[in-house]
Amino acid sequence: MDLEAKLKEIFGYEHFRNGQKQIIEQVLAGKDTLGILPTGAGKSICYQLPALLLDGVTLVVSPLISLMKDQVDSLNVTGIPATMLNSTIDESEVNFRMQEVQKGKIKLLFVAPERFESDRFRYFLQQLPLKLVAIDEAHCISQWGHDFRPSYVEFTNHLAELKNKPTLLALTATATPQVAKDIQTLLAISAKQTIKTGFLRENLRFEVAKGVDKRTFLKDYLQKHPQESGIIYASTRKEVEEITAFLCKAKFAATRYHAGLAENERQSNQEAFLYDEKPIMVATNAFGMGINKSNVRFVIHYNIPATIEAYYQEAGRAGRDGLDSDAILLFAPNDLRLRLYFIEQSESDELHKAHDYEKLRQMAAYANSETCLQRYILQYFGDEGADCGKCSNCLDERELTDITIDTQKVLSCVVRMQERFGKTAVAQVLVGSKNQKLASWHFEKLSTFGIMSTYSQKNVGELIDFLTAENYLTVSNGQFPVLRVSAKGKKVLTGKQKVMRRATFIADKRNLASDQFNPQVFEKLRQLRLEIAKAEKVPPFLIFSDAALKEMSLVCPTTETDFLQISGVGPVKMEKYGQVFMALLRENTL
Repeated sequence: MDLEAKLKEIFGYEHFRNGQKQIIEQVLAGKDTLGILPTGAGKSICYQLPALLLDGVTLVVSPLISLMKDQVDSLNVTGIPATMLNSTIDESEVNFRMQEVQKGKIKLLFVAPERFESDRFRYFLQQLPLKLVAIDEAHCISQWGHDFRPSYVEFTNHLAELKNKPTLLALTATATPQVAKDIQTLLAISAKQTIKTGFLRENLRFEVAKGVDKRTFLKDYLQKHPQESGIIYASTRKEVEEITAFLCKAKFAATRYHAGLAENERQSNQEAFLYDEKPIMVATNAFGMGINKSNVRFVIHYNIPATIEAYYQEAGRAGRDGLDSDAILLFAPNDLRLRLYFIEQSESDELHKAHDYEKLRQMAAYANSETCLQRYILQYFGDEGADCGKCSNCLDERELTDITIDTQKVLSCVVRMQERFGKTAVAQVLVGSKNQKLASWHFEKLSTFGIMSTYSQKNVGELIDFLTAENYLTVSNGQFPVLRVSAKGKKVLTGKQKVMRRATFIADKRNLASDQFNPQVFEKLRQLRLEIAKAEKVPPFLIFSDAALKEMSLVCPTTETDFLQISGVGPVKMEKYGQVFMALLRENTL
């Protein structure tokens, strides 16, 4: 059979994407198959084409109603008879659709895994000429998957009851080696019949932006990418509302999506996004599954996601047409607290909570790593690849600094604290904190107590995050993670390995600004501050402190993003005074 010809005839595509043909050939040969393809690689074709080439019915088990609806609508537009059964459909319509399937008028039937709880439905399946069962988002089957659903495990128990023994096809974009093995075991699929194409998405450019004012970053980015379509993910409904309001006020065509909106508004907003009436969608992770909008040019995560799997799946909604697109994470350490709260409040048992803490730690390590971001993700999924050459880490031109001595101080402190404490306690000991809890442990007697007192606790905490991300330190699982020195870290302690880092780990910048500044520029800034203060009839220090002006004279920020990094500058002062101060700084840096 000429599969390429059928692909062109039915779907209009000239060629298969990597892995599709191999999966389809195995399915047509009656071999149970696990397909692991990256988001946007065309997994749906892997069951849609076989469904049309096989006699009988193909059953597709899918986790979300919106995902089913999009698939069914897309197939029906193409002239392929498909339908779905889910909780939004009334009983009389369910009966009608089941009769259509029995009459042979339907080739693909989409259901949620919960449908298998019905005795009537299971009996109905036994009467069908069922040739293929496709399990979409198959990572949901594994208790170690990032979106585990007990209903997925339950329905697999009923698959063995099907008397006509249909071929099984499990598909996922986000399976670590552990999750892939779990799926193989649960569905009795041989490793030899597992097709993994690799997780590389060459057209995606990854970026982690740390320590930025997020709204200013969004505004700057969107101004530089006018008319482009993208998704901005936020952790909570409240944040979705606030970001959407901010963007609309700034005259960007944005809309919103979260589970708190009425169904008709969600549908209306989704259509406005799909038809480019509102090219910017601000949403929680409730949005995006099954959305096949090919011209999404960017996906920005306003907060850190819970797992690398979720991040890569959501980031993969950019650039489905193969054109260059951006996947950007705006990282702030405080965002981790919200994620930790979500885990603490979940109803999972302690084992799964520990697993969730570990997943979040790996996501935080990604944000703090200085290695290639694309390669970091590939290695997480058990894949290999060279540096991408275009992510924010690969393009970072800051000078590499030898931080071996500072690293040895941190590692030595962890050892002297008997590897029984976490980041905060270690950082406090290193800077010589007077915290009463530390005193009860008599840590002031340690040789490492206060050994990094010239640095702020925040600086030391960031260094510990870097050392963890680069595997010089390991972190235990659980709600209260403990630091330990890794085998790699022990080489540093014994002087067998050096540690290099981009030039960011500096003494607290408030101290730096008080000692180092440009006197000429500082004086001009003071004069400007005085003029504004007289006009507003307020003391000059209420405009900006001397420390802030000295820092400006040293750093010379000329963009809103950079200006907001100055100590004492917030969004309100940025709005009121930013442009005039930056204009003066530009004049003095030409």
